[in-house]
Amino acid sequence: MFETKILVVEDDPALQEALVDILSLHDFEVVAVSNAEDALVALNDEIGMVFSDIRMDGLLDGYQLMQRIRALKPHLPIVLMTAYGTIEQAVSAMKFGAVDYLVKPFEATVLVEKARLYFQRDASQEDGFIAVDPKTQQIKKLADKVAKTEASVLIQGASGSGKEVLARYVHQQSNRAAQPFVAINCAAIPDNMIEAVLFGYEKGAFTGALKSMPGKFEQAQGGTLFLDEIGELKADLQAKLLRVLQEREVERIGATKTIQLDVRIISATNIDMPDAIAEGRFREDLFYRLNVFPLTLPSLAERPADIAPIAMRLIARYQTLGQPCEGVASDALERLASYAWPGNIRELDNVIQRAMVMRSGSQITADDLLFDQMTAQPASQSFNEGVDLKTQEMNAILSVLKKHQGHRQKTAGELNLSTRTLRYKLAKYKEMGLDID
Repeated sequence: MFETKILVVEDDPALQEALVDILSLHDFEVVAVSNAEDALVALNDEIGMVFSDIRMDGLLDGYQLMQRIRALKPHLPIVLMTAYGTIEQAVSAMKFGAVDYLVKPFEATVLVEKARLYFQRDASQEDGFIAVDPKTQQIKKLADKVAKTEASVLIQGASGSGKEVLARYVHQQSNRAAQPFVAINCAAIPDNMIEAVLFGYEKGAFTGALKSMPGKFEQAQGGTLFLDEIGELKADLQAKLLRVLQEREVERIGATKTIQLDVRIISATNIDMPDAIAEGRFREDLFYRLNVFPLTLPSLAERPADIAPIAMRLIARYQTLGQPCEGVASDALERLASYAWPGNIRELDNVIQRAMVMRSGSQITADDLLFDQMTAQPASQSFNEGVDLKTQEMNAILSVLKKHQGHRQKTAGELNLSTRTLRYKLAKYKEMGLDID
């Protein structure tokens, strides 16, 4: 089994030990922590599934932890556990993003069954790629056709436009849907590490290689490997990647034998590939190997009919237990539709998160919307005249601080800020003459 692990979050030491023992006996590698804060620290690319208690010590409970994980890793399978099981809680858990729900006490066989069912599986819905606008509906039709083939797909589109979501959709509609979907951002890995991450390495292959590790190609065996920001790959790695794709085999660093591959490749980029080829920044032969079937994803502003349903999907992701949000008011929908969205879906995600903090009613209104690019808003649609973004941020922070009676950690947790950042901002407000406890 590869080094992908299950994260267990349980504050009862005896039960935590039992969970680890059961899963380990069935060949799962496990990381165990006692609270949500430690779980967020332990969350990395090696985690393939989470079992979490709902009621536990610390600033965050299981529901709140699930919200944080959903924001960081939307497709990671999460199973919640509780000794206070009701049908209402089960429905709520599924609504807020859990793939399943266990009521304590449960049999060891049930735990193992859930682990085998969800481990390393994509927890997103099949309709994760929202296509309401005619432009995206056409792309979805093309994606459905190519998904049933083994053709390599190159997705082009602006940063933040949802290229990984589209890649996952292609995988989910393919004959490989039951197998792993492994994603790597080629621009996010340091140049001296990306070869090891892609191809894997043997113990002792270089300083710090304390044990053998499979690369992303091996982890995606039988499934799909998504190479995001492929245009940022350096020339020497482009040559090695081309060889792997041509030969359908990979050799770990420090190894003496090759591993045969059965992997479908989907890649994505936000750069102009013909320009990159003409300038010598990208190999033409590699481009044609990747670009068997091209898909071009429009920016969010070019598909306005998708804005509202994507916003609703984000609201469901960031729901806070006990404070349900029923949706977006008509004035807010108008403002969302008229905005230019230079940051695409990634910016819409930020706007919705802020609105969930700002709102005081059951719906998000126009006054709750804080945009990243104030200048991109049409003059006729300017909002909250005389109140700039920093003032609105300050008001939001002070409102949540008052709600938690000055408790810094709880305030930072609800606002999704680090405690250090919150203290810095509060110190600035004090310098401005505000009375802050």
